[in-house]
Amino acid sequence: MHAKTFFTTMARYNLWMNERIFDCCEQLPAAERRRDRGAFFKSIHGTLNHILLGDRLWLGRFSGEPFTGFSQLGEELYTDFVELRSERAGTDAEILDFVDGLDEDRIAGELRYTTFVNPAARAAPLWQPLMHFFNHQTHHRGQVTTLLFQAGVDPGVTDLIYLPDMPASA
Repeated sequence: MHAKTFFTTMARYNLWMNERIFDCCEQLPAAERRRDRGAFFKSIHGTLNHILLGDRLWLGRFSGEPFTGFSQLGEELYTDFVELRSERAGTDAEILDFVDGLDEDRIAGELRYTTFVNPAARAAPLWQPLMHFFNHQTHHRGQVTTLLFQAGVDPGVTDLIYLPDMPASA
């Protein structure tokens, strides 16, 4: 498999899962989505905001146009759930566009960026931060699925292998 195929698959999985998770979240009243459930970002809403913030932070690094609209990683970007979902969908489209524009040389090339926590200059082959980017999303969505289940909403199967039209090989 080529790296481009891998990252395209991960971008499609990200979109698919975000749509499913937000559909599940709509089954809950706003107070339940915002309830502090003891998670790292406290609530379902807080965790969804963090995932979006992280995605925008990394997309800014990938594009060379830094995302600066925040002061901490747990900051709430959108208090309104409908707006949060709309912004999530827009960012997912940006992720698909970004990955679509990649080629193997760019993926193997170097990315230079500055970390947010304890700011320091870093450099790595682009494939490493891209893997982190998609792993970060999956990690926190896993937290959201647990919080949803605890709230009485079963998110169903979330495994990558169940992604509709999963490519068999490349």
